[in-house]
Amino acid sequence: MTGDNLVSAYVSDAERDAEASVRPRRLEEFIAQHRVRDQLDLLLQGAMRRGSPPDHILLSGPPGLGKTTLANIVAAELGSGIRVTSGPAIERSGDLAAILTSLAEGDVLFIDEIHRIAKPAEELLYSAMEDFRVDVVVGKGPGATAIPLDVEPFTLVGATTRSGLLTGPMRDRFGFVAHLDFYSPADLEALLHRSARILGVPITADGAAEIAGRSRGTPRIANRLLRRVRDFAEVRAEGVVNLETARAALTVYDVDALGLDRLDRAVLTALVDSFRGGPVGLSTLAVAVGEQPDTVEEVCEPFLVRAGLLARTPRGRVATAAAWHHLGRTPPNGTFGADAAPVPDLFSAQADQP
Repeated sequence: MTGDNLVSAYVSDAERDAEASVRPRRLEEFIAQHRVRDQLDLLLQGAMRRGSPPDHILLSGPPGLGKTTLANIVAAELGSGIRVTSGPAIERSGDLAAILTSLAEGDVLFIDEIHRIAKPAEELLYSAMEDFRVDVVVGKGPGATAIPLDVEPFTLVGATTRSGLLTGPMRDRFGFVAHLDFYSPADLEALLHRSARILGVPITADGAAEIAGRSRGTPRIANRLLRRVRDFAEVRAEGVVNLETARAALTVYDVDALGLDRLDRAVLTALVDSFRGGPVGLSTLAVAVGEQPDTVEEVCEPFLVRAGLLARTPRGRVATAAAWHHLGRTPPNGTFGADAAPVPDLFSAQADQP
């Protein structure tokens, strides 16, 4: 696995089994997201006391923060079954109708990337969410007939990384909406200690802190880095993940102290060295680093902008003074952000408190 994949918040098919091994099973095991966890606990406890399914739940936020994990926890807390699908997989309303009519009473239906669901299927989902009924159209033209089918009461858990793409009618039908924030370093350290216990990896406090600091505030990345550092520790060290082992391992995998990988640094280096900090257009920047514009825009830029290393302006992309300093360069006069205060700790500022 390359450094580019190590710090990607998206999960690969080959990684799903490894990720599932350290995934929390109950709400009390879920680390961080304290407000969301408490609110969700109230929702589930109230529903169980009434003996009815809870309101439909919408989870939004960047990838890798635990939306799928929370969906599985909801089913586990309710003692119900769960059906898992994704928005892109539901291309026709008939596909969704087949899933809905197969649900048992109280089941949880989890739709990942729900903002990408096809429009006909989305309209079918409206009546299922509100009235627990779907109308299946049979035939075409004047002879078409709508057959009403009852659906057992269920709970829909939708997950989205781009909540702004959800239509108003869809968003309004969720009774509980939660946004997941990036984890603080302290929460990531607690998560790494838990994962290390499950994986049987000896880890020290400074080793966990080093990995947490390079994990971009994302638990999926933290667990992925832990597995790679474990490999390094077992092969080239004494099997213990400490500060020295973590630093050496992450250097091998091209993950620097801020969590930047090869491609991130290539983008910043191209901006600074080839274009004197910018501004430069996205397509030109992508050609300079040998990647597709979509890859630069969707994979690299979100974190670089969040970290205060890159700015998007009407004229193009600009490297900030912090980017110049991170690369060991002296920013010229007039560099974007040169007069700004130092960038605060990204993730600890966003961490919610219990």
